[in-house]
Amino acid sequence: MSKDLVFGIRAVIETIRAGKEIDKLLVQRDLSTAGNLAELLQAAHEFNVPISRVPKERLDRVTRKNHQGVIAFVSAVNYAKLHNVISDVYERGLVPLILILDRVTDVRNFGAIARTAECAGAHAIVIPAKGAAQINADAVKTSSGALNFIPVCREESLVRTVSFLQESGLQVIGCTEKAEKLLYEVDLTVPTAIIMGSEEDGITNELIRKVDTLVKIPEAGQISSLNVSVAAGVMIYEAIRQRLR
Repeated sequence: MSKDLVFGIRAVIETIRAGKEIDKLLVQRDLSTAGNLAELLQAAHEFNVPISRVPKERLDRVTRKNHQGVIAFVSAVNYAKLHNVISDVYERGLVPLILILDRVTDVRNFGAIARTAECAGAHAIVIPAKGAAQINADAVKTSSGALNFIPVCREESLVRTVSFLQESGLQVIGCTEKAEKLLYEVDLTVPTAIIMGSEEDGITNELIRKVDTLVKIPEAGQISSLNVSVAAGVMIYEAIRQRLR
């Protein structure tokens, strides 16, 4: 059994109640919610574990063992509280630099982004509770261990998260090829959060409406988009360049 995979109703309940971070909980769609499953769903609710109802066939593809209609993916990291991260950064007299990943689901892209962010000195990575890459052993390996050091914050609503960051004194910048401003035209020396969107759809319209400024990375070649991990690196290091002047 993979060390980041737990299955069976009782085993998953005990894993949740032990305080393990669960990236994702798959529950068989037509499973009765009576008895132990009701206890499981209650535990998941109490610990803010994201639940996906799926057909039995999907569970069978994950493991051929007796999963009892329930499979949990255990995170390789412990999630941090964003408000604690922001408070700590300010208390240390630093200028916050936060990276928000909107539906970046590829594990290796996520690991590469974490590696760059930690190396550059970003203070945290924020991901949504649903629609994020699973933080497993592959992610940690791709990050070259950076995920053991940089705080990762999992938030129920990125829209509410953006509001919280703005209320905490951070400007929120969205990186999108649809922007008119170049990233070099924005002051990144002030407290800043940068949003990177999914490679397929970019940043959601809901978040675009919430940000303070949209910026783009200049491109001169025939291919009109960068890999999200590369784009994130460009954005982060522009902030670092400005702050070192």
